[in-house]
Amino acid sequence: MKFSVVACSALLLGACASGGDEAVVVERVGLAPTMLSVQGHGTLKSSKSTPLTVPGSQWAQRQLIWMVEDGSPVKEGDVIARFSAKTSELELAKALIDLQRTTLSRAAKQDELSDTLGKLQVDLSQVAELLSIAHRYANVAEIGVARNTILDAVQDENFLGIKQNTLTWRKGNSDTRGHAEMALLDAQRATNDVLAKNKRGDLAALELHAPYDGIVVLEADWSGQKPRVGANIWAGNTFANLPDTSHMEVEIAIPHSEAVGIKTDLVVQLAPLGAPEQKIESRLSWVAAAPAPRSRESPVKYLSMKAPVPVDAVSKYHWVPGQDFSATIVLLKADNALTIPNIAIENSGDVSTVSIRTRTGVEKRSVKIGARGPSRTEVLDGIRPGEDIVVGDEHSKQGNTSDAKTSDPAP
Repeated sequence: MKFSVVACSALLLGACASGGDEAVVVERVGLAPTMLSVQGHGTLKSSKSTPLTVPGSQWAQRQLIWMVEDGSPVKEGDVIARFSAKTSELELAKALIDLQRTTLSRAAKQDELSDTLGKLQVDLSQVAELLSIAHRYANVAEIGVARNTILDAVQDENFLGIKQNTLTWRKGNSDTRGHAEMALLDAQRATNDVLAKNKRGDLAALELHAPYDGIVVLEADWSGQKPRVGANIWAGNTFANLPDTSHMEVEIAIPHSEAVGIKTDLVVQLAPLGAPEQKIESRLSWVAAAPAPRSRESPVKYLSMKAPVPVDAVSKYHWVPGQDFSATIVLLKADNALTIPNIAIENSGDVSTVSIRTRTGVEKRSVKIGARGPSRTEVLDGIRPGEDIVVGDEHSKQGNTSDAKTSDPAP
């Protein structure tokens, strides 16, 4: 970060006090063409970008076998990356085997259920026939011998009733259990069927296509590594971004200690690093509300800001997202302005004062300041051109500056 004062008419004067006192350094201020600026660096980005995710169902594993280079221009429908899915092929084969197994198990269970219900139905028919005979002859008392013979030929009525109830319960229980087992097998078959369809979809989605024209910017993972051929990637993860080149901006970061007075709508001069001839002018469209650190390794806080880049400049110079830019933020540019060094200003709350050397000594005076640069500050009121300000406050503590004599400045 730096400042510049164009054709500044302020004079830095040295004065030596008599009697061996320490030198008093003053500066004679005056109006002059002035520019105060702050230097920073930024990265070209798009304010509207579409994330491109790895195709396939969530958490399906992919292996990258081909991709376009980072920063490559693409047209709508172009292939950006191709993947293989050996794991999905194995999982599809397993799902098909499980699907066939559950289909066979269901058929066997259906046959078993039908056989069991058939046997129970036969037993119930036999018991019903015997029970009807027992009911018919149970109360016949007139034919003693014949009645005893009949009762010996049929089973006891009470026993047959119990047996009939048991067989009816077994039939109902078998039917209920059979339906539950069939439902379980149907659920397993449906699960395997869905899994097989998903794996078929995974195997059919092994190419990533561009949704519209743009420039591919590969996405770095948590470790800062960008995708590379041969790497295993999970479906659903962001593979790259496709910025909209009609909405480009430079995101700038300035150390907090140097970002005094920066606000939106300030003029900023932008140029790619290494190509200063491609300089353009823009204005800050956004400034962060508070500074923040940029890495865990450094506690230094930076103030972030953004400046839009015209579409015609991006097209003319073939700029691509991710390029590094130098940024000169203009805090003040005036034909006539009065500025003084920052070290000459004393601040106490909202009040700013400077030390003015007069004929009788040093006078403290309140001033109204304007744009504040990294080394110099604009003064709007409180100082007149031609007055001498004391640089620093050491001289005002001595109390003997009234004897100082001004010497001519060196050319």
